[in-house]
Amino acid sequence: MIAALALATGPSPVLAQTPVNGGTLTFALSPEPPFVLTSINTTLQMGMVGSKMMESLLKLDTELKPQPLLAQSWEISPDGKSYSFKLRPGVKWHDGKDFTSADVKFTVMEVLKKLHPRGRSAFAKVIDVETPDPLTAIIKLSDPAPPMLVALASSYESPMTPKHIFEGTDIAANPAVSKPIGTGPFMFKEWQKGSFILLEKNPNYWDAGKPHLDRIVFRIINDASARAAGLESGELQIGGLSPIPLTDMVRIEKNPALAIETRGYAYMSPFMLMEVNTRKPPLNDVRVRQAMAFAIDRDRMTKLVWMNYGKPAVSPIPSPVVTFHSTDVPKYDYDVEKAKKLLDEAGYKAGPDGKRFKITHDFIPLGSDYQRTGEFIKQQLGRVGIDVEIRSQDLPSFFRRVYTDYDFDTTSLYYGAFADPTQGVQRLFWSKSIQKGVVYTNPGDYRSEAMDKALEGAQTENDPVKRKALYLEMQRIAMTDLPIIPLMETRFITIASAKLKNHTLTADGIIGGNFADAWLEK
Repeated sequence: MIAALALATGPSPVLAQTPVNGGTLTFALSPEPPFVLTSINTTLQMGMVGSKMMESLLKLDTELKPQPLLAQSWEISPDGKSYSFKLRPGVKWHDGKDFTSADVKFTVMEVLKKLHPRGRSAFAKVIDVETPDPLTAIIKLSDPAPPMLVALASSYESPMTPKHIFEGTDIAANPAVSKPIGTGPFMFKEWQKGSFILLEKNPNYWDAGKPHLDRIVFRIINDASARAAGLESGELQIGGLSPIPLTDMVRIEKNPALAIETRGYAYMSPFMLMEVNTRKPPLNDVRVRQAMAFAIDRDRMTKLVWMNYGKPAVSPIPSPVVTFHSTDVPKYDYDVEKAKKLLDEAGYKAGPDGKRFKITHDFIPLGSDYQRTGEFIKQQLGRVGIDVEIRSQDLPSFFRRVYTDYDFDTTSLYYGAFADPTQGVQRLFWSKSIQKGVVYTNPGDYRSEAMDKALEGAQTENDPVKRKALYLEMQRIAMTDLPIIPLMETRFITIASAKLKNHTLTADGIIGGNFADAWLEK
């Protein structure tokens, strides 16, 4: 017998004024994604597009509490091994087919468990999805999985995938990864590569009277100054993930026609880090990695590169994840002399030219702030004799180089820690998350029995005190071994026209929100 558990009866967001129907929303997007199905690649830019078309079972309000979406209600068994979802009746895919429990089973078992970058941990304990009728899906687990409900509560993180479109195909190669067929308020219309992605209103959306907008145009604008000019002129109505150079923020904040929003990123808890390829010398020596950590002035990077839109990181679980964050870890305060001493001890003495060895550094190509981060790292490591060659490429090439070919030494990019470390942090350190071609999953080939034991214990531990202790141990191991070097807790911003209402109503904001409630003031 399944026992009921708090079926999301919390308050709905307070919506501003009376919505006006009609209008086209122009959304700044950069860089252009290779496709937009986030269940196999969780790049946030993909989420901003895909979440308007594809929806999850649940959503998280701004207080990180699950609320109904495609599932009307849910129950969890007392032993935590069974989750029963009652699906919303009358929901149809954009091609007119019914959304049913068979789609839930296919999504969880064939997509999220196998192909999702975080799914190998978040859904590791799922053994089956029972479908007793078209509107009931029962997820069965081998052991309790406390983070799973949160993982299912974002249209960015776990969009439901149509079985009749993807079953029996190579999912990554299926045309629907770029032309999604979803249940959401907007439908795919057109993608002109290098220019725009056009979505149009779904006239048969299950939530009657919505969406209010007629269409959304995602304009692909790679130049950050052009995005700033577009927002200021009114040509663009919204951009997310800090869409303009942070050096322009002083001017933008004074513009009454624009509104700055910092909410909507709590679900991701983003943080900047440097991945290190531990497969080869000299980076397979922990002393070298520790020296690199001492050599990077994270306070200075936060101030100069990111204009204080962030906070220096001390742990791979950032401070917004309050329940599990720890400062009781090995510290790497900026210290050039300590860095040099460790490099000497590792046998990498400085030559006559002051250089010890050469490495490559690949920054994620998401704009000038990321390039400047790479340049800052080059300058900092150069001070201790590490010669850094910076490499720039487009986003698909970056993914292929780092996560498929493993042809890198170090990278700099942001990850989402998410509300639970099993969902967002485990993939960085778990040896079983290493999977060639799957992005954002331990590309440095870090393997540690002690780390695996702590992570796998936390996956299934229901006692909150014991679970926290496991994550405290995990952070101590991570900051000793340093397969990744935490740099900064990122503070993203959304910039929107003051006339755009109700664009950020969930914890995943414009990245996972479906914009069914968004509208433009005339």
